[in-house]
Amino acid sequence: MPLQLGAIDRSDDRPPYRQIAAMLRDTIQAGDIGPGEQLPSEAALIEHFGVARMTVRQAVQELRSEGLVIAEHGRGVFVRPMPPVRRLASDRFARKHRADGKAAFLVEADKVGYSPGVDRIRVTRATAPSNIAERLRLAPHAEVVVRERRYTANGRPIETAVSYIPLDMAKGTRIEEADTGPGGIYARLEEAGHVLAHFTEEVGARMPTPDERRDLEVGTGVPVLTVLRTAYDTDDVAVEVCDTVKVAPAYLLEYEFQAR
Repeated sequence: MPLQLGAIDRSDDRPPYRQIAAMLRDTIQAGDIGPGEQLPSEAALIEHFGVARMTVRQAVQELRSEGLVIAEHGRGVFVRPMPPVRRLASDRFARKHRADGKAAFLVEADKVGYSPGVDRIRVTRATAPSNIAERLRLAPHAEVVVRERRYTANGRPIETAVSYIPLDMAKGTRIEEADTGPGGIYARLEEAGHVLAHFTEEVGARMPTPDERRDLEVGTGVPVLTVLRTAYDTDDVAVEVCDTVKVAPAYLLEYEFQAR
């Protein structure tokens, strides 16, 4: 076996499959098997460790449940190919990026070097859910423009996002079109006089629903991050709520705070 993997330690309290998973995990984290590269085959692992097929499968399943590897039918098991998206909260919505025609997702892509994409966009009008209406400070049952999208990195889904914008701000603008133009939603809102001043975000983590697993193409055991963001203009008017679900292993959230 080309990789320098150790042997099962019979004095270790951990079951053999967890020892194998730990050795493979250390190898991946050390960069000896890089993103997109294939793990040793099942047969090679069985021969190297001298264990049953089920033991190797349990070890690989543990890595899959952590989101470190993905299995491709008929090909093998590979290290998750996407690099972490470094999401810098204090910079991604800076006005300078909108002036350059870049929405936040493109800013993140430039920093990490992956190829960004949006492969699903659906724009509708609907009644705002009660929690969204509350954040937008709208009357119950008020209408909003709803923008649903799925984002990809190097062709793989990593995030879904649903934006809710008050109808009176969005109707008749490019916000109701699939392509909002350079700078995205926020550039169009600012053109309409809603100059952005600040944002609030609620960040959580949970396991995905079956629909989310399908949309994000992740296996069981892979968690997601949830970010619920509200954008405010200089008059402290809430102009958008965005509900995002992110594949947790694909993201690194970075926050910068002033010491005051």
